[in-house]
Amino acid sequence: MLWPRQWPCCDLGKAGFYHGHVHSKSRSQIIVRHSGRAGAGVRVGRTSGSNHATPTDAVREAISIALPPHSLLDLSLPFSRLLRRQAMGYFREATGIKGPSGFGSGNTAEEVTKGIDASHLTVIITGLPSVPLGGSSGIGAETARVLAFRGAHVIIGARNLEAANNVKQRILRGQISPARVDIIQIDVSSLRSVRAFADKFLAMDLPLNVLINNAGIMYCPFQLSEDGVEMQFATNHLGHFLLTNLLLEKMKTTAAKTGTEGRIVNLSSVAHIGPYSEGIKFDKLNDKKAYNDKLAYGQSKLANILHSNELARRLKAEGANVTANSVHPAVLKTVTCVLWKNIPQGAATSCYVAVHPNLKGVSGKYFADSNEEKPSNMARDAVLAKKLWDFSEQLVNSK
Repeated sequence: MLWPRQWPCCDLGKAGFYHGHVHSKSRSQIIVRHSGRAGAGVRVGRTSGSNHATPTDAVREAISIALPPHSLLDLSLPFSRLLRRQAMGYFREATGIKGPSGFGSGNTAEEVTKGIDASHLTVIITGLPSVPLGGSSGIGAETARVLAFRGAHVIIGARNLEAANNVKQRILRGQISPARVDIIQIDVSSLRSVRAFADKFLAMDLPLNVLINNAGIMYCPFQLSEDGVEMQFATNHLGHFLLTNLLLEKMKTTAAKTGTEGRIVNLSSVAHIGPYSEGIKFDKLNDKKAYNDKLAYGQSKLANILHSNELARRLKAEGANVTANSVHPAVLKTVTCVLWKNIPQGAATSCYVAVHPNLKGVSGKYFADSNEEKPSNMARDAVLAKKLWDFSEQLVNSK
């Protein structure tokens, strides 16, 4: 496996996928192929050495691609208990094997929402391309397109209005019946911008059924947000924490009036298993000397799951008809990386968790490939989740 010395800051809103091969540390190669057909799975095989890659080979390679190597995850060593527990999920993602839900990594967002009428739903989704592109690009854009295709009124939250309008026009051109799509500007790394977005949405006097916190960045060189918070933590967690809190009363009110369950979906990642050793660096969050871009990304993705779990606990205690879950959408294209899913497949889990009727009442869970998976022990630590909630609340209230 070849890794670049430096990884740039990658905007997940415009990240995509491609197919190809990955060089392993041995002389042989593991080839990850996808047919490109809707619903097709992935084949994994070796070009030299043994005739066929074993499931363990596939899983090891899957993890080595999904997570940059560092001291916490040395793949040259035998699998740890953590990796063994995660192995089936990774193998299913690599092979396209369907899980208990009836779906797998080969299914697209359209397939997992087939037959669902979302015309009674208003959906907010953050995280679209930050630069103008010729058309739809990224998981956020595809999620918006498919939910609009199913009839939902989609509110796109995006930093770059021109890029978001490109996505909107592509959605409108591709619909048989008129789609309902609106755009409100937001930079989730800025608490000021998050508050402005919430004010504008609430002024529209619309219901709110689904909130998909999709925006994200990864592997940034150390930098602070305008609020003085480490950028990956600010963008991937803190901005969405505030946005959710500002819109939560609207979601609860909508659910109570309509009888339709509200759903909050936080995009996490398999990278949540690779944060700092303590999980969240509460005391050194903004310490440049202690910063590691990959561990900081893992920290922010761990925070997404902890946020979802604590929010789910609070909503249940209130008796609110709103759920909160987290998802691993797919392994994304970086500079050298290659993986199994194309964009329609990458958006599938977000769409499944957002609208599928089989998940009615399901809250505080973690999903990958449109199936429930067990996250790391740290991600299921209720004490850590409560501590993060209190810490985040103090941060947003002080800014």
